[in-house]
Amino acid sequence: MTDSAIAKIIEPKPRDLGDGFMVRRILPTVERRTVGPFVFLDQMGPTRLAAGQGLDVRPHPHIGLATVTYLYEGEILHRDSLGYVQPIRPGELNWMSAGRGIVHSERSSEAVRAEGGPVFGLQAWVALPLAEEESAPSFDHYDADKLPKLYAENVQITVIAGEGFGKKSPARTLSPMVYADVAMQAGGDFEFGEVFEERALYVSMGAVRVNGEAVQAGRLAILTGGARITAEADARIALLGGPPLDAPRHVWWNFVASSREKLEAAKARWKAGGFDRVPGDDEFIPLPEN
Repeated sequence: MTDSAIAKIIEPKPRDLGDGFMVRRILPTVERRTVGPFVFLDQMGPTRLAAGQGLDVRPHPHIGLATVTYLYEGEILHRDSLGYVQPIRPGELNWMSAGRGIVHSERSSEAVRAEGGPVFGLQAWVALPLAEEESAPSFDHYDADKLPKLYAENVQITVIAGEGFGKKSPARTLSPMVYADVAMQAGGDFEFGEVFEERALYVSMGAVRVNGEAVQAGRLAILTGGARITAEADARIALLGGPPLDAPRHVWWNFVASSREKLEAAKARWKAGGFDRVPGDDEFIPLPEN
């Protein structure tokens, strides 16, 4: 019998983003607010949009975080207040650093909307270091062939952001972390060492064992020690971690900040129309009432 490497297994909660588009909210939860710098993680889909139907997340603001979008299937069109228009496709990385404030929308392109198709992927938020909370916003896109990969028997690991498995992503992360996509065929296995104090594993599809303990699809396992991960069936998992945050963070709606005063200022700014607009997308999501 092997030693346990799992401190806790968390089951995400379903959320409706509108028009019946469901996500699984993985972080934050009552059981766990953060893992390293990761303060938010959603699984989008898997779902299939019918012809004529599209994803429409209207323009909305962010402060104090970086959005990290990574797809397994489908396509999402990103637009932001810096003027970037970028489709994101499977295996690519969109890294948007909000700093003191940015606005973006996430929609289906007209071509995708006309034909319909799958949507399946993850979006994470990484809290920016305290020194970068008020930095200038920025946007970077990395094609799939720019992200480093490792191959073993029945296992492919893509280092999306940060460092892990002897590889380093080109993404400008501003703080230490590991974020990786692992595609496994049944029987494949690998070791996820104690590279950082805080680490977790999320099973997007399939089923795995961690030092012999089963973790099913749609579950987040908080890890404590070195972990031998074995696929019971074909599986797709995300690995995430990093040092503990440099200070507590407050999360409200789309804002992340080190103080409640910063949150209140961002609320007032959005309500007053003080954020830059997204060129070519005049809609917006109003500030929630509570």
